Amino acid sequence: MSDWPQGWTEDSRDGYGRGSAAPRPESARAMRHVQRGGDPRYGGRPTGEPPLPPEFSPHGRIPSQQSQGYEDIDGYGPGQVYGGGGQGPYGPSRPNWGRRFKVTVLSLVVVLLAVSLGTYFWADSKLDRQVDLSLVENRPAEGKGTNYLIVGSDSRKGLSAEEKQRLHTGSSEGQLTDSMIILHVGSNGSTMVSLPRDTWVTVPEFTGTESGRRIPEQQAKLNSVHVKEGGWLLTRTVEYNTGLKIDHYVEIGLGGFAKIVDAIGGVEMDIPRDIKDRDSGADFKKGRQTLDGAQALAFVRNRKEAGSDLERTKNQQKFLAALASQTATPSTVLNPFKLYPAMGAGLDTLTVDKDMSLWNLASMFWAMKGVSGGEGEQINLPTGGPAPLGSLQLDKPKIKQLVDQLNNDEKVTVSSP
Repeated sequence: MSDWPQGWTEDSRDGYGRGSAAPRPESARAMRHVQRGGDPRYGGRPTGEPPLPPEFSPHGRIPSQQSQGYEDIDGYGPGQVYGGGGQGPYGPSRPNWGRRFKVTVLSLVVVLLAVSLGTYFWADSKLDRQVDLSLVENRPAEGKGTNYLIVGSDSRKGLSAEEKQRLHTGSSEGQLTDSMIILHVGSNGSTMVSLPRDTWVTVPEFTGTESGRRIPEQQAKLNSVHVKEGGWLLTRTVEYNTGLKIDHYVEIGLGGFAKIVDAIGGVEMDIPRDIKDRDSGADFKKGRQTLDGAQALAFVRNRKEAGSDLERTKNQQKFLAALASQTATPSTVLNPFKLYPAMGAGLDTLTVDKDMSLWNLASMFWAMKGVSGGEGEQINLPTGGPAPLGSLQLDKPKIKQLVDQLNNDEKVTVSSP
């Protein structure tokens, strides 16, 4: 009985058996034949059975590739197959650059998102939302756009004796308002309206937050209103005397103002003339120069040398616009070593209303930058003749015209002193 499979003979196995006279082609001699399946009698594995471990061959145990350095019976190292990464049968495969690029981009997006969210929550936690505008009574009708009341107070809170001396702030414990600006942000550009601190105003009737008693209407200089009840009463007084609804309140003290300027490396200003004022510490020569925190504070607080309160408000507007313009630059925004100190210094010293968001704050900041770039107007609140205690009388007709233009988001045409 023949041992060959049915239909085979020794001379006809494949044309190259021992009984064949025909020579094998060169390619046939070079290629190794490996039985991967089929009849187990000839080294194959039955279909459906798991493969043998790499250290075994169909013809018995041979040393593994790892242990003896021999080549595996299949011609591949353990675990190697055609089409995979790494070393293939014809040499190393090419890197999948498309996949690597996608993974890199996705990783960058995840990192940027994490940093952005972390920065947002960090910054949001620093806002001191203590001004409650819900206490403001009898509010005017809301107009178009958004109105911010930006206040620079002479608060010495947190300043050491050395810092008070360096910044020429004195040691007063009061909290008068050195500067007050209404910033209107609308679709027709932005408008900065300075409120002279010596403006004579009516402080409307209000309920004291501590006493709970009704305080009757009274007359006073605008800069003294803040001392009575803080930001919400100042907002109420501004609304009552102008008819313009204030949407958000932002206040910064003397020390915070100086820290912001120092954090961004100073602010470049073109000083129009020589200025020397002992009270504020201002001592400048005419020309372009970079002011540090102490010098900037002296410039905006300089009152006597400026000649009048109205002239001083113009200096304040000019400086705030320059500060916003020079802070919102790629060299600051894209440099974490400047951006985070500047944000930290500013947010740590700001007092805002309870409804203020970081988005509102950013909108205010960019609007100030736009004003410095010629995209808005800078004026003083219209005032008339003198009033008691050397103060300034409000020009009611012009103020009404100004407020109508702001509420309707129209171009401001009202002239100011």
